[in-house]
Amino acid sequence: MRRAALTVVLFSLLIAACGSGASAPLAPVGEDVRDRENPRAGSGTGQAAAPSAGAEEPDELGAADDAKIIRTGTMDLEVTDLPAAISAARRAILGMGGYIGASRTSNVDDQPYAEITYRIPVDRWEEALEALRGLNGLTAKVVAEQTQAVDVTGQVVDLDARIRNLRASETALQGIAEQATRIPDILEIQAQISTVRGQIEQLEAQRNELGDRTTYATLTARYQLPVVAAIEVQAKGWDPGAIFDEASASLVGLLQGLTGAGIWLTVVWLPILVLVSLVVAATVWLLRRLGVLERALRPTTPAATGK
Repeated sequence: MRRAALTVVLFSLLIAACGSGASAPLAPVGEDVRDRENPRAGSGTGQAAAPSAGAEEPDELGAADDAKIIRTGTMDLEVTDLPAAISAARRAILGMGGYIGASRTSNVDDQPYAEITYRIPVDRWEEALEALRGLNGLTAKVVAEQTQAVDVTGQVVDLDARIRNLRASETALQGIAEQATRIPDILEIQAQISTVRGQIEQLEAQRNELGDRTTYATLTARYQLPVVAAIEVQAKGWDPGAIFDEASASLVGLLQGLTGAGIWLTVVWLPILVLVSLVVAATVWLLRRLGVLERALRPTTPAATGK
């Protein structure tokens, strides 16, 4: 009976934790959950308590300030000087307290191109957009601009409620574990505590991710040169005068090589060829004079046979 009762208690705690987190009413955008739980905020009928005499009226924009907004955007920019524009944008974003999340540079059709992702404090979002639209005069044209805002206030409130309920269940399980005496009961309770702790850590990771995305907006900027500027960049690498000088140098080098070869042939090889020809001619004349050449060329006659 005791083990059955323990199992029922554990099951009831888990059902209460999951059910309370799922069924907890979400606060309107910007409403502080702590105000809803504060008993001084209103009576049990749900009506708000009347402000005391002399109390200041609540700020109508307070709710909007507490909203959790994820801001993202993209900008396609044509700039007159790509390296200078990237440096100017970097200085501007860092000056606002932001940082560079990712960057990529490449050449598309031999044209320089850069894509940089900035993380910007959400309260400096409009200032960052204005900075990139100008870049101290380096922005020639804003080709495209797109921004998006997603309200995740309800998700954050829901995660907070579920985490609180799971922590309450964890505390209750720890109290039961301190009173348990049987090893099987202790092991079962520890397994339930581990499960609840894993759920808490998972929900906290989701809440932290939402917190980071709502604290720092994400802006991806793509930089490229205008078409005319790109043609000028290509033209900078082509110099007709330099090409003519290079071709002239090649021609001069070729003529110098041919001239050098002619000089070597006239001064060195021609006398050697003449000398060799004279030696060969003198040798042939001498052999003919001595008849050696004629005897060597005379055909051999068969020996006469006896009668």
